[in-house]
Amino acid sequence: MKVSFKELGLVNTREMFAKAVKGGYAIPAFNFNNMEQLQAIIQASAETKSPVILQVSKGARNYANQTLLRYMAQGAVEYAKELGWKKPQIALHLDHGDSYELCKSCVDFGFSSVMIDASSLPYEENVKLTRKVVNYAHKYDVTVEAELGVLAGVEDEVASEVSHYTKPEEVIDFVKKTKCDSLAISIGTSHGAYKFTPEQCTRDPQTGRLVPPPLAFDVLKAIEKKLPGFPIVLHGSSSVPQEYVDMCNQYGGKLPNAVGIPEEQLRKAAKSAVCKINIDSDSRLAMTGAIRKHLAENPGHFDPRQYLKPAREEMKKMYVHKIVNVLGSNGKAR
Repeated sequence: MKVSFKELGLVNTREMFAKAVKGGYAIPAFNFNNMEQLQAIIQASAETKSPVILQVSKGARNYANQTLLRYMAQGAVEYAKELGWKKPQIALHLDHGDSYELCKSCVDFGFSSVMIDASSLPYEENVKLTRKVVNYAHKYDVTVEAELGVLAGVEDEVASEVSHYTKPEEVIDFVKKTKCDSLAISIGTSHGAYKFTPEQCTRDPQTGRLVPPPLAFDVLKAIEKKLPGFPIVLHGSSSVPQEYVDMCNQYGGKLPNAVGIPEEQLRKAAKSAVCKINIDSDSRLAMTGAIRKHLAENPGHFDPRQYLKPAREEMKKMYVHKIVNVLGSNGKAR
């Protein structure tokens, strides 16, 4: 049985992105795997009146179950209305779809947006597969994100040891041939909580903490010149907040040398043609840190609600911070 995202109360990303590019802000794309993450995302978005993209990877879809996900997304829209957000702007997006079949299945199950990531294939094969997904998705008004360039790091099933910056000279041809709605590019962001090796970083002489290399804004500017006004996406854009890394480590975790993208660089990107910024690891760190802390301080607790409630609160706080202080998307979906 095929379900339209419109029946679930969701929106695609077309209007969201057009407004973001024009307004000089970025839409948060928050990955989620369970109810608490979803609740925190909706609470933060409803409170700040920010458009939001609920992002689901292939692994998260397998974990949560595709049928449950559909009803969770529908429930998220109704929950947002309950919280006083009269016209929620919520998209459900497949992150890093790796095949036509997976993208088609997500379209059929009510996703309003899908990503086909064929960036590891030769250029012409990437074009061909992306175009095939676009042809199917556009029949149902579902928007499609594609990728050019390869990000390093590990996220669910996506892994690469080396990043390859997007080649600005390829973008016009790629977008023209594929008809994709947005383009994920590689300018030095990276997946996971270990975005850079210590060798790639410098050390702050005061704190001894790792300082990551800057993003390649020259590549971004060159792409903007080639595709003025076209929606650009940044993957692997968690900041890996030191407070959460410290919280995890203080209460039994082992996350040495975890480092992310500095927020000032993301703020700069959000003011450009980058209109979607993906954040996953920060949520995982906030949740895990809060759970570790609670259980260490309350060893007699065994009811999941006791430790998942503070985890949910910590995630919501982090999401609100990203929306207001990094992406600038608050108040854009009243």
